[in-house]
Amino acid sequence: MSTLKKNQSSKSSNPKRVVLAYSGGLDTSIILKWLQDEYKCEVITFTADIGQGEEIEPARAKAIKMGIKPENIYIEDLREEFVRDFVFPMFRANALYEGEYLLGTSIARPLIAKRLIDIAKKTKADAISHGATGKGNDQVRFELGAYALMPDVQVIAPWREWDLLSREKLLAYADKHGIPVDFKKRKGAAPYSMDANLLHISYEGGILEDPNFAPEDSMWRLTRSPEKAPSKAQTIELTYVKGDVVAVDGVKMSPATVLTKLNDLGGLHGIGRLDKVENRYVGMKSRGCYETPGGTILLAGHRAIESITMDREVTALKDDLMPRYARMIYNGYWFSPERELLQGLIDASQATVNGIVSLKLYKGTIMCVGRHSDHNSLFDARISTFDDDQGAYNQADAAGFIKLNALRLRIAANLKHSKKAVSKSSETAPKSSASKKKAKSAKSSKSAKSAKTVNPNK
Repeated sequence: MSTLKKNQSSKSSNPKRVVLAYSGGLDTSIILKWLQDEYKCEVITFTADIGQGEEIEPARAKAIKMGIKPENIYIEDLREEFVRDFVFPMFRANALYEGEYLLGTSIARPLIAKRLIDIAKKTKADAISHGATGKGNDQVRFELGAYALMPDVQVIAPWREWDLLSREKLLAYADKHGIPVDFKKRKGAAPYSMDANLLHISYEGGILEDPNFAPEDSMWRLTRSPEKAPSKAQTIELTYVKGDVVAVDGVKMSPATVLTKLNDLGGLHGIGRLDKVENRYVGMKSRGCYETPGGTILLAGHRAIESITMDREVTALKDDLMPRYARMIYNGYWFSPERELLQGLIDASQATVNGIVSLKLYKGTIMCVGRHSDHNSLFDARISTFDDDQGAYNQADAAGFIKLNALRLRIAANLKHSKKAVSKSSETAPKSSASKKKAKSAKSSKSAKSAKTVNPNK
């Protein structure tokens, strides 16, 4: 029996080769077999290591067991590329979606889409496939990225086609086709779903679908609870070059190593937990819990170094554009012309963002306790001092500055007061003879009318 939904046809398009984003887990293993059965195509698997913290090599053995040729199995370590070309550019913008979310899942999707297309071109495949559902954001992110890089690629999204929409049907399909099922998955439904990479871990679905349910502390994987974090604060130094961290505590590191180190430090001190109800691009609200310890430190440090090296109006412009930039990433428009244009502006603003920031980590909190830049600091103590500035700043100049900025306020206030004066004058002015005559006539008419309505029997 076909697992295609009604009104769907496996023969509507017959790709010869399909590149599948393959984790080796139950869902993508089922998708692999389903593609072979329904589309009668050659499947090429792509497994990416973006710091999810799990062994990815077992995916190779699973793919071979499913009949995939060794030359059609791609397993790649993308951690450095992920942080260097995606995470760091995003943090130059201080991007936050809806004021809180550090976009850990969102920023990983364009890299995966890019590599899917790279492999499709290399192997002359005409389609790609992914395991994102028809309710989420990831389907949009994968596919917008793919179409931007390969406009005519065919995208196969099984969750929008098949009828395996329950856990029971998935397990039955796995049993029928000899796909190994982890005991825990068979024993009971997972309490929630997880997605991990070097920037964060997300937790969604299951028991978390009740936005009023407080997750147990055992759920969190990267961070200690603030209550159990060390009782002694730790101060760290981040060295910035053009907006990117290049060293931690004076030790030079690669981008992925920087983020790994900051994840360890943030996790130790209970930093980076978030419980949020967000608005998905497809229209529904969704509750997610996130751990982003290293990213939370990166954001605090970056804002601190920008505070002394970036012009006021440039900072304001970046802050104005940031929510829009964050929405572009969240909604899947990383490869759009508008994001690339905005990235150019953001990157140009980072030319002077160089220096060292000191951050104190303590029980879930981050406090900046120092920042300096040898060549790019705009902080001039001679001018900003509260002591005698030796004439560096003429305080008398402030009077003219204030009056000029108050000019529009004074004009508006004068107009408001003049209107009130006119209104009050018209209320108290003596009435003209014509007005008096009219009022007298109206009074007489009213009296006559009252006389006509008198009860004759009274």
